Amino acid sequence: MKASPPTPKMYYGWIVVAITFVTLLVSAGIRSIPSIFMLPFEKEFGWSRGGISSVVSIGIFLYGLIGPFSAALLERFGIRRVMVASLAVLAVSLSITPLMKHLWQFELLWGLVAGLGTGMMANVLGVTVTNHWFVKRRGLVVGILTASAATGQLLFLPLLAKITVELGWRYSVYTAVAVIAVLLIVVAIWMRNHPYDAGVAPYGEQELVKPAPFRGNLFLTPLQALRSGLKNRTFWLLAGTFFFCGFSTNGLIGTHLIPACGDHGIPEVMAAGLLALMGLFDLFGTTLSGWLSDRYDSRWLLFWYYGLRGLSLLFLPYALNASATSLMIFTVFYGLDWIATVPPTVKLATKEFGKEKAGMIFGWVVVSHQIGASVAAYGAGTLRDLLGSYTVPFIAAGFVCLFAALMAIRIAKVASASASAPAA
Repeated sequence: MKASPPTPKMYYGWIVVAITFVTLLVSAGIRSIPSIFMLPFEKEFGWSRGGISSVVSIGIFLYGLIGPFSAALLERFGIRRVMVASLAVLAVSLSITPLMKHLWQFELLWGLVAGLGTGMMANVLGVTVTNHWFVKRRGLVVGILTASAATGQLLFLPLLAKITVELGWRYSVYTAVAVIAVLLIVVAIWMRNHPYDAGVAPYGEQELVKPAPFRGNLFLTPLQALRSGLKNRTFWLLAGTFFFCGFSTNGLIGTHLIPACGDHGIPEVMAAGLLALMGLFDLFGTTLSGWLSDRYDSRWLLFWYYGLRGLSLLFLPYALNASATSLMIFTVFYGLDWIATVPPTVKLATKEFGKEKAGMIFGWVVVSHQIGASVAAYGAGTLRDLLGSYTVPFIAAGFVCLFAALMAIRIAKVASASASAPAA
């Protein structure tokens, strides 16, 4: 069923992108909250750094694991319904959090419920929105939506850290719940699932096409996508590099930079400001990465991103012990590269597996990312308890990023080989 849609004054897809951007922004802000609460929870409840890190680790893992199934749910039930349900789950989970008294309750509310809720609004949501609404400028849109995760830290961390220090961590939770409530209303009213629902064609096309209904099984289809990915060497290399990406970003720096700064006498609000500044620079860096991925070889982009990130992490232990200037240099340099790896990784997955499978395939790549992040979140906290500092985790993350840069070169060789092979 095809028709020529009227030319709108403003393409509605940009409104959808804006709503998705804010949703991912809020989701990222919520995921970053435990890093602010780590020190207050140690003081109030007497929980160890490793115990709190285990909760963060579970949440990070589930955030990634739900991604492929989220892609299927988004296709089956529509983007708007899934977003509304996820926001409602988060609101309930956060509302109960101030009543908790034991670590297992924190594990249930943040490790399990919040992990699943934010997982439904992960990078897979951005990929699905982009593939539905855009044919042209996909790399740029993916870059914009990916950057929203860093922007969430930019807006939320300093504010919530200040509220936590001045009023207590419970008031930070109440603030997050209020933001979610407003966002839920916005999504319910203005979000649209597909260009057809708004009476427009995908950006870059001229014909309005009714979307084909999702016919797969909600649980088997993602597993079938994984099965096809496991047979593809490029998938393994993408998943491997993304494991190290998660290990070196939200698992390590996103979770432990604030307590690491606390170990060196840097106030919590100031440390949160450093993460926020990283978010500001990543907003620019990841958006630029999306623009670059539309124009240059994504494999070589990944090589440079991982290599430069590794060097910055090797510099971090020195920066923490040196001066404010050195720490600011790390913040700017690392921030530009925080999650700039996502747009080229999405492009490689889409090119290798096709637009129809790209969401679920990338979802499984994100699972690898979150496993790496989960390992770093728990491992770094445990090593800090054993060794008294974060030096070893930071150095290890630097070297694994350099290894990921070498893997990116291998992706180039495999992709070019497969591209030159005759079609079956």
